[in-house]
Amino acid sequence: MRAGRAIWRFLGRPEVFDATLVVVLGGIAVLGIVTTGADNPPIAAGAAMFLVSVPPLLVRRRHPIPVAVAVVAFDIAGTFAFSTNPTVTSAMIALYSLGRYTAGRKTLVTTAVLTAVYGVALVLEAPTQSLAITVYPVAAGVGQLVRARAELRERANRERADEAVRAERRRIARELHDVVAHHLSVINALVGGARAVMPPEPPEAREALLSAEQTARQALTEMRHLLDVLRADGPGGGEATGAGAAGLPALIEQAGAAGLPASLAVEGSPVPLPAAIDLAVYRIVQEALTNTRKHASGARATVRISYEERAVEVEVLDDGMTVTTSSPGGFGLAGMAERVALCGGRLRTGPREAGGFEVHARLPL
Repeated sequence: MRAGRAIWRFLGRPEVFDATLVVVLGGIAVLGIVTTGADNPPIAAGAAMFLVSVPPLLVRRRHPIPVAVAVVAFDIAGTFAFSTNPTVTSAMIALYSLGRYTAGRKTLVTTAVLTAVYGVALVLEAPTQSLAITVYPVAAGVGQLVRARAELRERANRERADEAVRAERRRIARELHDVVAHHLSVINALVGGARAVMPPEPPEAREALLSAEQTARQALTEMRHLLDVLRADGPGGGEATGAGAAGLPALIEQAGAAGLPASLAVEGSPVPLPAAIDLAVYRIVQEALTNTRKHASGARATVRISYEERAVEVEVLDDGMTVTTSSPGGFGLAGMAERVALCGGRLRTGPREAGGFEVHARLPL
């Protein structure tokens, strides 16, 4: 099954698909020439013209208008030469490509001109086939429909990715609020205690400590107001915070209990990480394992944490078929990228050559 998926993914590449299409159509044309060449020369000649009209389809995505014009020219030449249209298949593909890969106005004008010229040729040489004039606008219209649906899908995916980034920003803000609020509370308590036990003189020192205490208290109040806004702005305000690299073993166990066999490897000597980095390490692993569990049923995952002198690396690998951010439900990777960027790090995600999916992040200390 994995080999079949790999082959399907390879054939789905635009350049590979177009090359395969040209080879198949060319093979059909050659077969027609070989089998009818001696017995029916006109059919063999039509098959030869069809063979000549096929190669331009290799660049139908990059140059749809020139390809459509060239293939229609072959179709019109076939109409005058044989009173039929031996290259109609190539013309249909070219007109579909015109609608699929060209903006609406250009498609409309080009299709109208080509249809008019083709209609004149049919009236002059093959009036009995006048219904064939509908082939061009229908093929171009189908291409335009597919193009419109693809644009709508892309817009929806972009909106979902943006929402994932906004949700991750809210999540980061809530987590950092707890961390910073804790430190500000400690500062406030220490400053208040120092002011209470220090002698009355000099008054400047007491005033400085009082000002520091008030500033810390004001900062706490403003942060709570900000958190209230973030909680009102989106869901997830009650999520547990405080997770970090120390919680990764428990996270690995949870993944195993949920049906995803996973292992954890730690390289280097673990050191206390800054709060934002610590949270990022945990969330990156959590999101990567979640994606694997959702989109790569039956896969196994390996997690590697490497502590270096000036950075920490996080790597999550699986051997399944995990989706990317362009697939439905894969927008957690967009939030992951946002978190890594806010920490000043670099993120690399994508399919592995050996199969499976890779998430690799490097976060500076």
